[in-house]
Amino acid sequence: MQEISKLKEIVAQFTGDSEGIEVKPLGAGHINDSYKVKAGEKEYVLQRINHSIFKNVPELQSNILRVTMHIRQKLMDAGVEDIDRKVLTLVPTSGGKLFYRDAEGNYWRMMDFIKDSKSYDEINPELAYRAGLAFGDFQRMLADLPGEPLFETIPNFHNIESRLETFRDSVRANKVGRLVEVRDLVNELEARADEMCKAERMHREGKLIKRTNHCDTKVNNILFDKDDQVLCVVDLDTVMPGYVLSDFGDFIRTGANKGAEDDPDLDRVSLDLAIFEGYTKGYLENATSFLTDVEIENLAFGAKLLTYMQTVRFLTDYIDGDTYYKIAYGNHNLVRSKAQFKFLQSLEQNFDKMQEIVLSTAAKSK
Repeated sequence: MQEISKLKEIVAQFTGDSEGIEVKPLGAGHINDSYKVKAGEKEYVLQRINHSIFKNVPELQSNILRVTMHIRQKLMDAGVEDIDRKVLTLVPTSGGKLFYRDAEGNYWRMMDFIKDSKSYDEINPELAYRAGLAFGDFQRMLADLPGEPLFETIPNFHNIESRLETFRDSVRANKVGRLVEVRDLVNELEARADEMCKAERMHREGKLIKRTNHCDTKVNNILFDKDDQVLCVVDLDTVMPGYVLSDFGDFIRTGANKGAEDDPDLDRVSLDLAIFEGYTKGYLENATSFLTDVEIENLAFGAKLLTYMQTVRFLTDYIDGDTYYKIAYGNHNLVRSKAQFKFLQSLEQNFDKMQEIVLSTAAKSK
């Protein structure tokens, strides 16, 4: 029970009082420990921020405040009802800070709990369409975020040139002698490296801009109401500058694969075109108004890029001896790498169709 009493003391830093507080574990987040807090009539979410991943907590919280305040103002200007369920609300400490650091050096934050909401891990074409609406609207509202660009909470997170540099260092070092068994896959990835660096080159040439991205566009980062209507986008830790094609591509990577991310049966791994089409339709319905032609033309490429990048990351970790990702068994990272590469091949085979869906949908949305 000491753990609960400690948590109540932490909650009191935000509410000013630890009396009559109930604290229960919430969800199964991989990055942050989350708890549901009941304090009288009010309900909150208390989270321990993973300081080993997010090293600059003040900047992280500043990003989230800027983004949520801007979205809130947009919703108010549009006359939207029930705003408190349609954007996250940070709760400051009694001293006005956006986080609390406990005696052990852990960082905590609190937000209002969004009532009568749910999220999904599985997806179908209709949910994909609604998810597209949600992430398209999210980027649309943040397209004119004033001031300096947001802080990069994880530097070079979606920078493929940086990921390839790390990958090549690992291949050269071959720390645990695994290179011999993955040489063919390394060669396949190197054969595609020049194409995959296209976005970074276009950015340097001034052809592709960075916008405010979510950088973790999974379907379970959207809250829905009881009627499956979108409430809001959550999990804003990785909101930072990036290319819209990356956010688009990461949703397709995680949501439009008929197999699992670590599927040992590669025959199950392929693109679900109905989900791709549903997401594209929803996304462009809300995003076409602010996207450039170059951004639209490269959305489908984003799916290839993010799948390639994840293959590179899993294989890097396998070559390094499994030092980053949690593994369930000995060659888990190799199985992940092969499954992601198989999905990349499926995207390559379907690319002309994907491009046709994007361009025809964009033309209708204009």
